[in-house]
Amino acid sequence: MKIVIPGGTGQVGAILNRALTAAGHDVVVLTRRPVREREVRWDGETLGPWAQEIDGSDIVINLAGRSVNCRYTAANLRAMMDSRVHSAGVVGEAIAAAVRPPRVWLQMSTATVYSHRFDAPNDEATGVLGGTEFGVPDYWAYSVKIAKAWEQAQARAETPHTRKVAMRSAMVMSPDRGGVFDALLRLARLGLGGPVAGGAQYVSWIHDRDFVRAVDFLAGRDDLDGPVNLAAPVPLPQRTFMRVLRAAWGVAVGLPAAKWMAGLGAFALRSDTELLLKSRRVVPGRLLEAGFTFDHAQWPEAADDLVRRVRGGPGLTK
Repeated sequence: MKIVIPGGTGQVGAILNRALTAAGHDVVVLTRRPVREREVRWDGETLGPWAQEIDGSDIVINLAGRSVNCRYTAANLRAMMDSRVHSAGVVGEAIAAAVRPPRVWLQMSTATVYSHRFDAPNDEATGVLGGTEFGVPDYWAYSVKIAKAWEQAQARAETPHTRKVAMRSAMVMSPDRGGVFDALLRLARLGLGGPVAGGAQYVSWIHDRDFVRAVDFLAGRDDLDGPVNLAAPVPLPQRTFMRVLRAAWGVAVGLPAAKWMAGLGAFALRSDTELLLKSRRVVPGRLLEAGFTFDHAQWPEAADDLVRRVRGGPGLTK
């Protein structure tokens, strides 16, 4: 098949590109700075020659959007919003204008759309969307607003011949350098991977190979559209999640961090504490109901596999 991935140069795009190319598909990546074969220039905002790649393609997987791994300043939050809404809008325009539109449009979304909660998991049917929680920072509500607007931009697109799925993804755990697992493992190896602000907040995650399998599953299931959670079925409190990761690497100690310490660390890393402190308790209700089975459903086994691949070198990250 021909698969077009707008915004496919980041970590998740690299994971998908690698797997889909290895499976024999023709993968075209839309990027602002093309440097490799089968990369095509676009600006993520306006129609252009790149739209010819979508016309006649089989699947579009839109991952475009400014990275959330940054300081949540007003300017960065606006850039997150605009890059997501504008890119989804123009992808919809390209699909609507195509003579031979793709049969499915998989749109990246985020588990951040759900509320900060500890009492119960969020699935697609009964989950509570965030943005109105008492006692959380105002900009957390803006992160939810971004997620909702991202999905709405896809939903508004007039693409009657193309099925649309919004992939509410948890953090994708991969041994590749520069990703979230790499950052968490670095903390664990330094002895800093202990509870943050008590560690009761939930971490939702998905193993990279299950993420690829879930994308393939969604592409092939004509009966699934709308929001779908891409997350392993067993989210864990942060203190447990990091304890398991330390055990997988063989580190006995993980120093705890108070909330103010997490703020200093996030500032030093030019990131934000929402990524550490928000409780994302998300489960894959629709995937499980549709019959999807996870190869890595439990974090201890998944962490062992990821650590083995890190220690095995680049050849095992594929």
